[in-house]
Amino acid sequence: MNSISILGKRLAPSAKTLRRSIQPVAQSIRHFSQTPNVANQPLNLFSFTEEENMFRDVVARYATEQVLPKVAEMDEKEHMFPEIIKGLFDNGLMGVEVDAEYGGANGSFVSAITVVEELAKVDPSVSAMCDIHNTLTNRCVSDYASKEIKEKYLTRLATDTVGSFCLSEAGAGSDAFSLATRAEDRGDHYVLNGSKMWISNSAEAEIFVVFANVDPSKGYKGITCFLVERGMGVEVAKKELKLGIRASSTCALTFDNVKVPKENVIGEVGKGYKYAIDILNEGRIGIAAQMIGLAQGVFNVTMPYLFQRKQFGQPIGQFQGMQFQYAQIATEIECARLLTYNTARMREQGLDFVKEAAMSKLYACQVAERTASKCIEWMGGIGFTREFPAEKFFRDSKIGSIYEGTSNIQLQTIAKAIAKQYSQ
Repeated sequence: MNSISILGKRLAPSAKTLRRSIQPVAQSIRHFSQTPNVANQPLNLFSFTEEENMFRDVVARYATEQVLPKVAEMDEKEHMFPEIIKGLFDNGLMGVEVDAEYGGANGSFVSAITVVEELAKVDPSVSAMCDIHNTLTNRCVSDYASKEIKEKYLTRLATDTVGSFCLSEAGAGSDAFSLATRAEDRGDHYVLNGSKMWISNSAEAEIFVVFANVDPSKGYKGITCFLVERGMGVEVAKKELKLGIRASSTCALTFDNVKVPKENVIGEVGKGYKYAIDILNEGRIGIAAQMIGLAQGVFNVTMPYLFQRKQFGQPIGQFQGMQFQYAQIATEIECARLLTYNTARMREQGLDFVKEAAMSKLYACQVAERTASKCIEWMGGIGFTREFPAEKFFRDSKIGSIYEGTSNIQLQTIAKAIAKQYSQ
């Protein structure tokens, strides 16, 4: 008998042992199958709380009634209209997760993700503003700032003041922690010098969460997070002219001897790198939700056309070649949504979600770009014109694979998690 057979015999349990271990499980299964208690059954991923459904309804109505009529004009002018921003605040959409004591809606993380998705179905630019404000700026202040900072600034962020998250620089994109912006300790305050690039919401923002290095000799362990007001001397410089999400501002910022009180340090000195990592991991779920909303939005406005447009005596949507294509796309959108909402629930439950967040963003961005491209093809010539919104959705979709971590960075994150799992 060879060694494998001997090992198999040694490890294999007896039939009697197997029956003894399986019997209680079988009894439990029979018990639950005979007890029709819905509360004991696992919920599907689209089981939302009353609060989450309320947010979805409010946002869908606001987006359709107030945002939709202005989408094309805002895109053309590359400007977010003040009344749209005011509407976001008035409807409680800029402080979704902020505690009620600071003027927020005290909603769940899934509620925030729902808001982002619903807005993106109508205008990904408005969705981007709301997402970055909630999942990056507000989250950083809520999680790490002192009570004094929260009382002074978080109420404003939740009720009437746009915030901006300032990490990226000309030499610090994917390698975010190679940032060169410096914060010099001057006793009771810090002096910031440097510049930032690709900063979203910066044209409208009055409050900036800024990452700067207090001690470059320590490398990334010198990175510290500051809350800076525009009035302290932040210069909003060049506004980028972009391919997509044009109404969402993206500008360069300059800090020239900007004096920041020491009480405006968010969290601990030297811990900024940790805060940035944690915040961006959550932010990737927000971008995934934005891309899902975009994909669903362009799909929704395209599909009716396929049954109105007739060729060869029938609607083009009835041709099998078309049916297979939109069935495939609809399936991919649903898969991306399930992946994203599952990750959002994992985050709420305090589970490790880093790999799943990267997967959600990676896949949702791929699906959004593919969906928008296909929708233009399905519509033919009219889809290629600016008379129909498909081309805007297509332009807007491209940013998904770039900001808050490129697709290659997401693949790297996923690969590291898998390698760690299987190499131990």
